Amino acid sequence: MRELSGKVAVVTGAASGIGRALALRFAAEGMALMLADVDHGGLARTAALAGDAKVLTQITDVSDASAVRHLANRCFGELGTVHVLCNNAGVFQGGHMWTRAAEDFAWLLGVNVWGVLHGIHEFVPRMIEQDTEGHIVNTVSVAGLFATPGAGGYAVTKYAALAASLALAQDLAATGSKLRVSALCPGAVRTRIGDSDRTRPPSMVTDPTPDEVDSRESVSRAAEGGIEPSEVADLVVTAIHEERFLLLTDPKYAARLRLQTETLLTGHLPGIR
Repeated sequence: MRELSGKVAVVTGAASGIGRALALRFAAEGMALMLADVDHGGLARTAALAGDAKVLTQITDVSDASAVRHLANRCFGELGTVHVLCNNAGVFQGGHMWTRAAEDFAWLLGVNVWGVLHGIHEFVPRMIEQDTEGHIVNTVSVAGLFATPGAGGYAVTKYAALAASLALAQDLAATGSKLRVSALCPGAVRTRIGDSDRTRPPSMVTDPTPDEVDSRESVSRAAEGGIEPSEVADLVVTAIHEERFLLLTDPKYAARLRLQTETLLTGHLPGIR
């Protein structure tokens, strides 16, 4: 899809980080915006930063199917159409696989997997019915390509998000749809991903374990040295223009992915670097 001006973009997780950067980049392209998040203050700040763009905001817990349905109904009802859907909302929790409680997995799966699936279910049929060009961007994470120690629960959800993205892209291609899909796999980005607990529902809060604390601190340090969210947003716009499926934020990941595949084919466990 070459032309974005005058079209409509939906971004979940738009209150900060990559979501905010996507919203502002789309606004700069002349798009109208439907922005969603659970953080009311951050969402309002993103909307204010969008300048003269037409912006609607909606407090939305993407793990809740009815909330995402309400988001879609309002968006199509008030803006009439959707051309770019960014299922971007995501949360992180670290720790060893065997120390995670059921509530930890439920929270991660709810936002990182069900958030994507709800977005697909509520928006894509209507986007297909429009019979116009369109693009779905699912924020996966490099953790959807490489499982690393101390982030198993997060990796489980991101591998699932990658599978959902690939399956969606294949389904759309097989049915001759004009819609395209990108799986965005960022590595270290200067966001508050290590502080995801700030949005965690009280009913799913668990006592932190030492391995979880170590992982959270490691992720936060990596984020501090990462690229700016605006760089990711620029890459996303390019991927939409070029109809690129897999979007890596660091060219080194391609070589690492190739090495991992080759190692797996020998039957051995890949290294973590």
